[in-house]
Amino acid sequence: MPFNGALENPASYRYMRVTMNEAEYSAASATVAPMPILIAPQAILRQTARPVKPEDMPLIREGLAGMFSAMYAAPGIGLAAPQVGIGLRYALVDLGEEDERQPIVMINPEILTESEMMGPHEEGCLSLPNQYAEVIRPEAVRVRYTMLSGETCERDVDGLLGTCIQHEIDHLDGILFVDHLSSLKRSMIMRRLAKEMKAKR
Repeated sequence: MPFNGALENPASYRYMRVTMNEAEYSAASATVAPMPILIAPQAILRQTARPVKPEDMPLIREGLAGMFSAMYAAPGIGLAAPQVGIGLRYALVDLGEEDERQPIVMINPEILTESEMMGPHEEGCLSLPNQYAEVIRPEAVRVRYTMLSGETCERDVDGLLGTCIQHEIDHLDGILFVDHLSSLKRSMIMRRLAKEMKAKR
């Protein structure tokens, strides 16, 4: 059943409201080891993540500081659960600077509408290190997701934030940014990545 943007049973999430929030997990990342980030072509990066259920939240919360730590250490501005080996639909985004973090945790995110106007933006990916390409996406989208508090957030995003959120939601559907490129460009990037990874062994 597709996620409708609201929790099936908000009461079951009541315990979440008395635990750490996004900013606290972000701050706690400085005290924990970063989770290992998987590099393509790891199989889970090509799988569709399943929707988060209430019973998944303890596991998710247990790993959030480590995920933030991994994202910041990379450094990056977004990280989806499949990139750390977790096949659940949630992702982190933070466009803030080190002294002014702006952490977002998106649980079961979905894009509701897309602008007709498309635009190019250079993208990279922590699972394809040192590989970049210009990707054409909708300039703006309306996204809906559940926050750690259990509340539903619906917002319009554009610019770098809009691009980042679309990129992370792609990850939850087993899509990498290179899939938006021509087959020739995609093959070139994947071959280059494989060569660089082999050289590091």
